[in-house]
Amino acid sequence: MADVLIVVLLVLVLAALVVVGVLLARRGRSAPKAEAPRADPFGSGDVDAVRGDPRTLGPGAIAEIRGESYAVRGTLRLTEDGWSWTEHLLENAAGRRFWLSVEEDPELELVLFTALTDVTVTPGKTIELDGRTYRHQESGTATFTAEGTTGLDSGGTVHYQDYAAGDDARLSLESYGQSGKWEVSRGEVLSRYEVRIYPPAG
Repeated sequence: MADVLIVVLLVLVLAALVVVGVLLARRGRSAPKAEAPRADPFGSGDVDAVRGDPRTLGPGAIAEIRGESYAVRGTLRLTEDGWSWTEHLLENAAGRRFWLSVEEDPELELVLFTALTDVTVTPGKTIELDGRTYRHQESGTATFTAEGTTGLDSGGTVHYQDYAAGDDARLSLESYGQSGKWEVSRGEVLSRYEVRIYPPAG
C-alpha cells in the first residue's frame, strides 16, 4: 500500500511540474518584447563623440576649423517662436574675428561668417554681391542673451534677413536693437567633419 501511495504522489508531482512548465512557457511567449529605441541612422552622435559637440560651445572653448584653432570669445543664444540657435564670436591667433552659427533645422548646420565692414546693402528678394546672386531665405526678429565678450548688451533683440547662393554660400543682415543699421556678414557652410570642438580647460 505504501508503494502505491508513493507512486501516486510521484505522478501528482510530475503532473504539477508539467502544468507549471506549460504556464511559464505560454507567459514567456505572450509577453511583448520591449523594442530598443530606434536611432537616427544619419545622426551625428558618433561624430560628436569623436570631434566634440558644436551644440555645447561657449566662451572659453576652442573650435578647430579646417585645421586652424579659434578661441570662443563670446556666445549669443537666440530664440524666436520656439526655435533656438547660437552664434559664437571666434578669434584666431592673428586676432581676426569670425562668427560661427550653430543651428538645427532639423539637421545640424554650421556656418562660418565674416563681417563685411565696408559693404552696404538693402534687403530685398535678391542681393548682388561680388558677382553672386544671394536669394532671400527667411527673416524675423529674435531675442538674444549674450555670454562672454560679444560687443553687445547682455540681452536684447535682433532683426535679421538671411540669404543663400547655392548650397554653401550665405549672406546675413542683422540689426540689433533699434539702430536700423544692417550689419552684413558673408558665410560659408561647413562640413561637420571640418570642425572639432575642445571644451574650456578645467
